[in-house]
Amino acid sequence: MGHPFSAAAQLDSIKELLRTVAEPLDLNTSVRLWNGELVPLGTKTDGKYTIALSGPGVIGSLIRRPSLETLVRLYATGHISFEGGDLIDFTAALKTERSNRKRLKTISKTMVARRTLPFIFAKTHDRDLKDAFQDDMVGRVESRRNNKDYIQFHYDVSNEFYELFLGSEMVYTCAYFKDWNNTLDQAQHDKLDMICRKLRLEPGDKMLDIGCGWGGLICHAAKHYGVQAHGISLSQTQIDYAKAKIDELGLSNQVTVELCDYADHQGQYDKISSIGMSEHIGVANYPRYFGKINSMLRDRGIMLNHAIASRAKASKKLAKRIRPERAFILKYIFPGSELTPVGMTTDFMERSGFEVHDVESWREHYALTLKYWCKNLSANKEKAIELVGEERYRLWVAYLAGGSAGFAAGSIKIFQVVGTKRAAKGLSGMPPTREHLYRAA
Repeated sequence: MGHPFSAAAQLDSIKELLRTVAEPLDLNTSVRLWNGELVPLGTKTDGKYTIALSGPGVIGSLIRRPSLETLVRLYATGHISFEGGDLIDFTAALKTERSNRKRLKTISKTMVARRTLPFIFAKTHDRDLKDAFQDDMVGRVESRRNNKDYIQFHYDVSNEFYELFLGSEMVYTCAYFKDWNNTLDQAQHDKLDMICRKLRLEPGDKMLDIGCGWGGLICHAAKHYGVQAHGISLSQTQIDYAKAKIDELGLSNQVTVELCDYADHQGQYDKISSIGMSEHIGVANYPRYFGKINSMLRDRGIMLNHAIASRAKASKKLAKRIRPERAFILKYIFPGSELTPVGMTTDFMERSGFEVHDVESWREHYALTLKYWCKNLSANKEKAIELVGEERYRLWVAYLAGGSAGFAAGSIKIFQVVGTKRAAKGLSGMPPTREHLYRAA
């Protein structure tokens, strides 16, 4: 009888375990073991999709710490690889019927424990990922927040990296699909135009875009609606890109940008947009954030807040809990970010002197947007790795694929909220219907 922790025992055990779970799963996917052997996870696998494991330490790591972060680390460091498609393809390939998932629960836990025992001491060459944010990644305490560090960690990766997947307009928020078959570029153009319509932009309006990104919205608003637009950002690489774009389009007389924190900005505007910005500032800072926007807006001026939102929780304790997927995003993608249910956002807006007129969900639009981004980045894998390294490339692919799945499932939301500044009693000045949003230009 062989040693229970021997290489042979490990291979026998993992093959038996995979065969056991393959019956209820019945997936069109196979697992390539570290000895090159292929184990199908279904009865009709065609060999297209393969999950490759680098060694027995992969199983050992997952047994000792069965968490999302462990899985992400193993993927980011190359110990788990997906062959035959990108992560969007694998998300579809790994879907199984609910009845099949129920059948998994009938598998003997004793058998699973027996089959995984040979891996209990098996290890990979684990290391901390070098692309993790090294300071306070949560930032719930205002005195410990450094918004500039948070923003630059995420956005100053390089403009060239974002160009690989965002699309021609370099718009890094949810696109708007008038038709689900539209291209990403068309949907991003339609998103910019819908924002302008919701803000009811008119020639000569003074517009502020907080967190202006690479300048797509302010340039669109100036070019197509004749406004005087100003954008602010804490990302130097974005500001540099936006300035070059403004000069290239000949809009320097209408559009300006500056490196500036919203709290320090001074000015008075007719219309203000906050597109994918409020997620970055922390919920505790919402009163200051919306109060600042209100102070810069004329009476009856319009503001639009476009933000990812969490689902409402049953208690404050649950609301404060940091789930594994959010911990991953805080540590490797968006440090300092925090989501809130849309109802809390509208409450904060009203307390800050806004009248809320319109709330629209774009959840399914973002699921498709992220799918496009993930596929674009995967298609440019070699260039991405050249720019940011394989670890960060893999982290971003995982983030985009996971985000698309989350929005598609409904576990995460996104909303646009339109409000007007209500400094005095009386009519808002808004039109009686939403017809103006959908009227042909």
